[in-house]
Amino acid sequence: MSGAQPLVRPIIAIVGRPNVGKSTLFNRLVGRRQALVRDVPGVTRDRLYGRVTFERWEATVIDTGGFDPLSTEPLIEAVRRQVDAAIDEADLVLFAVDARAGATALDLEISALLRRRGRPVVLVANKVESDAQTASLAELFALGLGEPVPVSAEHGRGVAELLEVVRARAPRVETPPARVQEPVHIAIIGRPNAGKSSLVNAMVGAERVLVHDAPGTTRDAVDTAIEVDGRPYVLVDTAGIRRKGRVSEPLEKLAVVMALKSLERSQVALVVLDASEGLAAQDAHIAGYAHEAGRASIIVVNKWDLVPPGMVRKAEVIEQIRERLTFLDYAPICFTSALTGAGLDDLFRTIDEVARAARRRVPAGEVTEVVREAIERRPITLRGAPLTLQAAAQVSVAPPTFALRVNRPDDVHFSYERYLVKSLRRVFDFTGSPVRLSLRKATGPRARRAAR
Repeated sequence: MSGAQPLVRPIIAIVGRPNVGKSTLFNRLVGRRQALVRDVPGVTRDRLYGRVTFERWEATVIDTGGFDPLSTEPLIEAVRRQVDAAIDEADLVLFAVDARAGATALDLEISALLRRRGRPVVLVANKVESDAQTASLAELFALGLGEPVPVSAEHGRGVAELLEVVRARAPRVETPPARVQEPVHIAIIGRPNAGKSSLVNAMVGAERVLVHDAPGTTRDAVDTAIEVDGRPYVLVDTAGIRRKGRVSEPLEKLAVVMALKSLERSQVALVVLDASEGLAAQDAHIAGYAHEAGRASIIVVNKWDLVPPGMVRKAEVIEQIRERLTFLDYAPICFTSALTGAGLDDLFRTIDEVARAARRRVPAGEVTEVVREAIERRPITLRGAPLTLQAAAQVSVAPPTFALRVNRPDDVHFSYERYLVKSLRRVFDFTGSPVRLSLRKATGPRARRAAR
C-alpha cells in the first residue's frame, strides 16, 4: 500500500494546560459539538480535527489534550506526543489560558516551550465574561507571547475578533481544485481495546490517534482525512462501545452517544474484532448498531498476528462469525494486523468495493424482472390469493432500498421478504450493504381484482 497523505488546509492547533476550555473553544470555532466537554481535566486525549469558516476564509483547527510538559505518567506522556505532533503540523498555534487564574507556573512552562519551537502563537485569554475582567490581563504579558486576545468560548464573546487575528496571522494557502471524487467516510467501531486506534494509525501511517493499552483511551470521535493511491477517505475512530448496562460514567455514556452519531454520518462501518480474544456477545451487539443504521459494513478481524500459527485457520474463524452474526451475512471479512500492516491493502480494496455497492442504482425494469422471477420460482398464497407483483423500483441508496407494489403487502412473512432480498443481492451484488424492502399496496383495477 502506498503512503497515505493528509488532505491539505491551513492548520491551527489549540494547546494549553488541562481544563482551560480548549475543547469549548474548538466547538465554538467549528460550529458544532464535536469535542467532548466536561468540567474535569483531561477529557480530550487525541488530536481532534475540525473545519473553521470565517467569511470566505477556511482553515483546519486541531483540539489537543491538556498539556503538561513535566509529567512522567505514561498516559500523559502519550498525550504530550499528540500535542507535539499537532504543534509540528500547525501553521499557527492558539495558546489558551484561563484568564481568571492568570499566568500559572504550567502556563509559563508551556509558553517557554512554544517560543523554543518557533511556531507563530496567538495567546488566547479564555473565560473573560465581562469588560471588567480585561484589566487583569496585563499579568499574561509575562508569558512573552504578546498581547492576549480575550474571549469567552462558552458564550461566544470575542470569538469573531479572535478569528480576525487568526486569519491575519495564518499563512495564505491556495484553494485546492474541487475534488472529482468525494471521500468515503468510514466509522471504526468495536469493543474497548479491540485495536481500533492502532488500526487507524496503521491505515494513516502515523501515530494520528492516541494508542494506549488501557481500555477506553479514546473518548472523542476523531476524524482523519487521508488519501490512499489518490483516493480520499475520512476515518472516524470512535470510543469503544460497551454494553449499555456497563456504561455508568456520564462521560462514557456521552462517548457512546458520539460514537453512534459518528456511525450515522459514515458510509462504511468497520466492525473491529479482537482475534486474540475471539467473538464475544458484545461484538454482536455492536455489529447490530451498524446493521440498524443501514451502513455498508466490513468485519475486521484485527490482531491476527497474535494468533499462533496453526492454532486456528481463517476458514474456522469465518465460519464462527457467520454462525454468530447471521444478520450480517452480507458483510465481507478482512483479517488485519495493525502492528505489522498485514491485510491493509485488502481492507482498502474492500472498502472501495462496499462503498460503490452501497450507492449502486438499478433501473426499475431490471428490478421488476428479478423480483417477478423470484416470485415465480417460489410462489406463495396469502389468504387464498397468490402473491402478485405490480411493479418494483429502487427508491434510495446507502442502504439500497426497494419499493415493491404487491396485492397483499401486510400478509407477506418476514422470511419471504428475506428470500426476495437474497434474490436481489445475488443478481445485483450489493456486497457489504443491508438491502431494505418497502412493501406497498398495488393500485388500479387489476390490483383490486388480485386482492379479492
